Amino acid sequence: MARRVYLHIGAPKTGSTYVQNVLWHNRDRLAESGILLPGSAVAHDQAMADLRAASWRDAEVYWTWDRLAGRARDWSGDVIISNEGLGAATAEQAARAVRSLGSAEIHVIVVGRDLWRTFPSFWQQSVRARGGWRFEEFLRAVEEGRCEVFWENHTAGRMLRRWGELVPAPRRHLVTVPAPGSPHEVLWHRFAGIVGITEGRYELPEPTPNPSLGAAEIELLRRVNRKLGDRYPLRTPYRRVVHRHLVDAVLRRRPNELRFGIGPDRADWVRDLAERQISELREFPCQVVGDLDELRPARSTPGGSPGAVDDAHLLDVAIETIVDMLGHAEALSDAGEHQPPDAFTRLRHRAAGGVTRRLRRAIRREQR
Repeated sequence: MARRVYLHIGAPKTGSTYVQNVLWHNRDRLAESGILLPGSAVAHDQAMADLRAASWRDAEVYWTWDRLAGRARDWSGDVIISNEGLGAATAEQAARAVRSLGSAEIHVIVVGRDLWRTFPSFWQQSVRARGGWRFEEFLRAVEEGRCEVFWENHTAGRMLRRWGELVPAPRRHLVTVPAPGSPHEVLWHRFAGIVGITEGRYELPEPTPNPSLGAAEIELLRRVNRKLGDRYPLRTPYRRVVHRHLVDAVLRRRPNELRFGIGPDRADWVRDLAERQISELREFPCQVVGDLDELRPARSTPGGSPGAVDDAHLLDVAIETIVDMLGHAEALSDAGEHQPPDAFTRLRHRAAGGVTRRLRRAIRREQR
């Protein structure tokens, strides 16, 4: 039975990818120190989708939540399970997850980020997950109390209450994302300190680039999503086609010169929300790693709404995107033509060659 299990449950866009990359990069070293990362990053993602019974989950996958929890229970030391989608689990799903880990000492780790950066990130992620609503529509929905999914799935307070109520206060951990411009190692050291990972023993790889799309690029993707109709309705097909060939291969590589953000007209509103959030977190019993003051908006984001991008500029970006996608398609085609045959293909050709030789010998015998 595992001694301790650390559930790193989110929130999304709070440096989770960087922390996870460091963890998986050092998986063997962690195991030598008695800390298990069960399965793989894909396993954690599949188990999260299974736990949440998400509508977009793949019907047939190897890793379910029960399988991952079983691996955790079989380990005699400490275990880390990390996926930013776990924080969106319902109270019942979270309770099931904790129960499934047996008598292990469960710790819940939540990471919080200031709202000024979180609002644009949430909306962009929703578009990159096949959403089609405008940025202004999203902000109005939040203002009017019509977007509970944002607060439930992307804010530390709601996650801490759902998951934190399942464990004693000393095992609830809130990590704050450092202010813009801080060294990326700061977030890792905060996380590592909770888990008891000794500094200096582990390699810190450079952060994997995951740039935000510019105003024109995200607006182009939003309009493409609206035109897709019922094509690629689930997460895996959408990622396999749209993410791979449009977002990752082209849009993320563009200069993305037009930035976007909330804008100064909503600055006071965001500051008020931030103060309310900080006040609630101060009152909730948990272990804060970092500083709640880092949840205050640090600075304004330059640029306006993606919806304000004029059609002429958007047309130029669309044409350039098509040209870049043609280059991407050509590279894939060239790679396929020069790729050496796999083992199955070689065996098939060898078998076909043998059959041909035997037929030729048989024909020659008949001719004699």
